Amino acid sequence: MGEEGGGRSFGTARELQKLKQQAMEYYRENDVPRRLEELLNSTFYLQPADVYGHLANCFAKLAKPPTICKVVGKNVLDGLGLPTLQVEIFCTIQNFPKNVCSVVISTHFEVHENISPELAEAEQVERLAAVSTAVQWVNGTITEELWGMVPSHQAEVDQVLRTFFENKVQEDKERRELEKSLEDPTAPIPLPLPPPPPPPQPPAKKKGQKQGRNDTVTEKPILPPEPAEPVLSGSMAIGAVSLAVAKTSAILGNNPLYLNIALLKQQEQPAKLTVPLLMVSLVSCGKASPGKLNLMKELMCIPHPGLTAKQGVEMLLEIQKHINKTIEMTPPPKTETRKGHNGSKRGQQPITGKMSHLGCLTINYDTIEQPLLLIQGICANLGLDMGTNLHLAINCAAHELMDYNKGKYEVMTGIHKNTAEMLDLYVDLINKFPSIIALIDPFRKEDSEQWESIYNTLGSRCYIIAGAASKSISQLLEGGNNSTPKSSGVIIKHTNQTTVSDLVEVTNLLDSKQHITVFGSTEGESSDDSLVDLAIGLGVRFIKLGGLSRGERVTKYNRLFTIEEELVQNGTLGCNEGHTFFSLNDEVETGTKASKAVAPVTGELPELPEPVFPTELMEASANA
Repeated sequence: MGEEGGGRSFGTARELQKLKQQAMEYYRENDVPRRLEELLNSTFYLQPADVYGHLANCFAKLAKPPTICKVVGKNVLDGLGLPTLQVEIFCTIQNFPKNVCSVVISTHFEVHENISPELAEAEQVERLAAVSTAVQWVNGTITEELWGMVPSHQAEVDQVLRTFFENKVQEDKERRELEKSLEDPTAPIPLPLPPPPPPPQPPAKKKGQKQGRNDTVTEKPILPPEPAEPVLSGSMAIGAVSLAVAKTSAILGNNPLYLNIALLKQQEQPAKLTVPLLMVSLVSCGKASPGKLNLMKELMCIPHPGLTAKQGVEMLLEIQKHINKTIEMTPPPKTETRKGHNGSKRGQQPITGKMSHLGCLTINYDTIEQPLLLIQGICANLGLDMGTNLHLAINCAAHELMDYNKGKYEVMTGIHKNTAEMLDLYVDLINKFPSIIALIDPFRKEDSEQWESIYNTLGSRCYIIAGAASKSISQLLEGGNNSTPKSSGVIIKHTNQTTVSDLVEVTNLLDSKQHITVFGSTEGESSDDSLVDLAIGLGVRFIKLGGLSRGERVTKYNRLFTIEEELVQNGTLGCNEGHTFFSLNDEVETGTKASKAVAPVTGELPELPEPVFPTELMEASANA
């Protein structure tokens, strides 16, 4: 008994001596005695609590840097109450695990207003499966692969995630091939489907009817829609974990996320950072609206570049308030009058509005001009000058308008137009409303010839932006060619397997091609505001967040205001020379005027009087 106890004592003493020897060597290598003496001398007149704090900071610098010890995935709800993915990062900090941060990523699924119950149920099952698979990936292999990695090594983390995803893609491919090989070999091979029938010929012209210029050209049959790019179920785990690691690195370094993103892109401390120009959705008159108009999924306003983001939003809130008043003060329907034997003439349809998932009002209108005239009239009443104080952008969402039976775009209920007529429509629209400086998705991505035509025709007067018609970020990086379809720029979103490194790379590619980058939110957004930091850190030209309603969208505008105030206080708020629309015009005088109008915002953030008077906003943008 005594010998056994003595053996344990001897072993413990030997281990203790070994630890002391290792500690002495560590202190000698790191010159701890000298550092400790300097620290004690510098803290001689401090209180004991302060001394302990200094000692803790001193030894913290000698500690091992934080490393990832666990990654946790959870199924949470987005802004529409639909399932999406949350990722939490745990790090070992001074030998203790600590929950550092969490992010929520939005899914890539579109929000369909009018969809059959069967399709809605199928999509719900697919969405739930995608989130569940992502949760399994995060809590399983990904947390094992990232264990012990330093969060600040973003490129290494993203490479691990990229390799993991490539392996999953290969596994999925092999699984599909195996399932195909296990099918009954005696089963008849289905014949390929016949090509779609050509669109019907236009009706013959009646005698005496005027011949239009488009009638002399034989219409080409429209191309069928390209199959959607496959999205591997669970791929959102890659983008979410990459963003969570970037946010973890920023928190541990006591930096804002946008600064860390800027450091990744510029490879050095940026002297100035710019705030992207806002594309704010005010009304929606698209396919899901109750009126006849289908073309205008989003009518967006872009405040003058000379205004701060906060001033611009205050101006747009004033316009939105008057839109609400216009809807509330709808005149009563006109009295129906008889006209011969053709029956009664229909009275004016009451204007109604409901809040869209995009955060703006869905209004029923019957013509393309009506929503534009609504904004134009309100601005005139408020003393705001269209084309100076604010500009317009239209999300045409042409891919939602194609009637494949007729081979034409249904711009209004019962009114169809071919591609040549659509081009004429856009030209007339820009001629009537020159304050429109951007058209998003004016054609389907399959209509490459029409994209080139509209770019050549209107590209010097407004931006032609590819949103749904754009390639995905992975395709852009693989091909390195972002000019198909031909456009002025593209909308990029942080979804699926897109890592932070991918965002840096694709924005560098777009910048090198002198393409406009619009950082956009998804249709089903979450309350996570990290994409605002991403947009500012990446230095994009525009940011498209939706409307000024719904919490998941308003929280992003609030984050934008906070960052803007921080940049002003730090003296790092810059003004990008590209933040002007006048470069679209050929007149030198207008360009000179623009360079004077858009001056850097310096000093304290300007405060507008309460309530906001639109005339003062106009003077602020004119004198900026």
